[in-house]
Amino acid sequence: MAEKRPSTQTTLQLSIEGGHKADQALLMYGTKTSLAAELGMSRTTITNFFARRSVEQAKFKKICRELKLKVEEVIEAAVEVNRGIEELVKKLRVAIQPSIKEDCGTMRVLDMDQPIELTGDRGIYTNVNILEKLTRLQSEREVLQNCEIEEFGRLGLGRTIGKPIPGLESVQMHKRLMVLGKPGAGKTTFLKYLAMQCVTGRFAADSVPFFVTLKDFAEAPEQPSLVKYLVKSLPKGWAIEPIEQLLAAGRAIVLLDGLDEVREEDTRRVIREVRSTVNGARESQFVMTCRIAAKEYLFEQFTAVEVADFDDQQIATFVENWFRSKNDLPKAKRFMARLEENESIRELAASPLLLTLLCLVFGEEGDFPTNRSELYGEGVKVLLKKWDAKRNIQRDDHYKKLDVQRREDLLSYVALQTFRENEYFVKQRRMEGYIADFISNLRDVNPEPESLRMDSEIVLKSIQGQHGLLVERARGIYSFSHLTFHEYFTAKEIVLTNDIQNLVPQVNQPRWQEVFFLTSGMLRNADKLLLMMKRHIDLSIKDDPKLQQFLQYIDHKTQTVDVNYKSVAIRASYLDFNLDLALDRIRAVDLILAIDLDKTRAVDLILAIDLDKTLFLALFLARALVRALDFERVGDCQIDSRYQGSQSTAYLDSERVIDYQIDRAIHLNRTLDHVLSQGCTFEYQLRDVSDRLLTATPSNRKIFKQWWSGYGRQWTLVVRKSIHLRM
Repeated sequence: MAEKRPSTQTTLQLSIEGGHKADQALLMYGTKTSLAAELGMSRTTITNFFARRSVEQAKFKKICRELKLKVEEVIEAAVEVNRGIEELVKKLRVAIQPSIKEDCGTMRVLDMDQPIELTGDRGIYTNVNILEKLTRLQSEREVLQNCEIEEFGRLGLGRTIGKPIPGLESVQMHKRLMVLGKPGAGKTTFLKYLAMQCVTGRFAADSVPFFVTLKDFAEAPEQPSLVKYLVKSLPKGWAIEPIEQLLAAGRAIVLLDGLDEVREEDTRRVIREVRSTVNGARESQFVMTCRIAAKEYLFEQFTAVEVADFDDQQIATFVENWFRSKNDLPKAKRFMARLEENESIRELAASPLLLTLLCLVFGEEGDFPTNRSELYGEGVKVLLKKWDAKRNIQRDDHYKKLDVQRREDLLSYVALQTFRENEYFVKQRRMEGYIADFISNLRDVNPEPESLRMDSEIVLKSIQGQHGLLVERARGIYSFSHLTFHEYFTAKEIVLTNDIQNLVPQVNQPRWQEVFFLTSGMLRNADKLLLMMKRHIDLSIKDDPKLQQFLQYIDHKTQTVDVNYKSVAIRASYLDFNLDLALDRIRAVDLILAIDLDKTRAVDLILAIDLDKTLFLALFLARALVRALDFERVGDCQIDSRYQGSQSTAYLDSERVIDYQIDRAIHLNRTLDHVLSQGCTFEYQLRDVSDRLLTATPSNRKIFKQWWSGYGRQWTLVVRKSIHLRM
């Protein structure tokens, strides 16, 4: 999209002679104040007119008509005015460049030991996307249509309606833009990027950028006007008049950051100043940022948009930029590989702030913490406390009885209540009810229902606006910002209230899997939880004849196979193999390649090498054999929790599915007998092709294809001969 440049032919000013005539006409008319009131214009515009400064053409002509002046007799030659504006723009761009580069050229957040460049070859800036329709303005029906409950887990929760557009494109489309977003969504970074792009000539090269932190403006000594405050961005010696002239000529881009960070006692004055400045500079561009739900004030001149969460490509770009700036690109590849393995952590990476935290942690440790609850706890601390504290922001607390710890306790209480009820999306009144239940137990709280209702509404808005851990997904519909945080706070409440006896019965429910992991990580000693889980599972198996039959069959097969592997390894191999064979083809591809490849790349690879059905079965066997060897290596006591916790429980809930799995497994299991009895040669061949598939990436896929074209058919014949089975 072509950049929209403000017109340079839209302002006029009085000539010297015209100024005298205007002064005479005013004596006959009255005062400047009465003239402004009659015309519905600001006093600043009238003052600029008589001071022979640039005034919008339409307003200039309207004033002349009111004073009964002929425009052509009082106007300064337009070409001279425009020539003066062009010279002023050039001088101001040079003058403001040092302050823009100092204020906007770098960023430093959280525990970064030094600033990091925003743009340039080593810059970390990642282009943001903008939602033209605000998330909270969606209807409940739209949200639920967009996010099916069965699919909503993990990354589906934050789906939005409408296709996002690039942030820069949104700025080019709107002269007045209010950019809303959750805490840490990248709003400030986006404004800094705009300022740097403008001052370096890559965007709006014929305009002058001004970057204003609204908190600093609000707390400036002597409470200057916004226009006067803009002069402080320039070296000493500049006066206010050139800035007013620039604004009136439509040659300024004013970037106003952090309306939500302004103290309550300063808010009214700041809003008044912004409105006055915007009204007096209708041709200049203004972009303002604010947290969602932090301020309810309406700027009718501004178009409200919302910063979208990072998508997968933006996450990858940010991570690459981050570790390139640290001269450690190999770590970026390891980061992305580890991120692909864990959807819970990957979900948090959609937030630029939390992605920065993940990069900091990974940069120091070379991996994510084994105990994920520690990582999520740090993310909660960042949103509840650190993010504002690092920037020296003291927010107005409308409900001072809830300190940071109490807010964590409140969120934990709400999380467990809603998770138990399978409530991921909660209506506002119901959410306020949960909050009221919690705060009613605090001291010095008015227990009257209406008072509790009002307090709970204030608390809900405060947590949403200040911390972003609860968000409004649609009109009056709330949820946790990430399912990961919902699960984290649920586990935290279980540990806090020692409620594991009510957790254990959920062991066969896939949606509780992450809560179990987090709870065990938070407990000082998880032995009691694990023993209770084992007893519950044993009782479940005991009462299920089909499962008993299946386990007896697995034990029998283990005893009849004569191989040099421990019995637990063979048993685990049979169990895993049988469950996998019960899945459909696409699911099987996902399981085979889940270690290193995502689903799309996995399917693409399978299609690219023209995989036949026999080889497909062989890959099952290869995977089963490799896993058997892995079991033997780690010992008898260790079990792959990822498959026990998700795949087996996910497919053993229904008796009908169990019957299908067992019958099909018994029919195909003799194939595994044959493979396990083949010895080292066949084992090596299976491992060879399996390893090649598991390490296939876009960079070496060509090499794999070459190998396949030369040896694939020969390998397939060996497999067919060894297996004696065609699918």
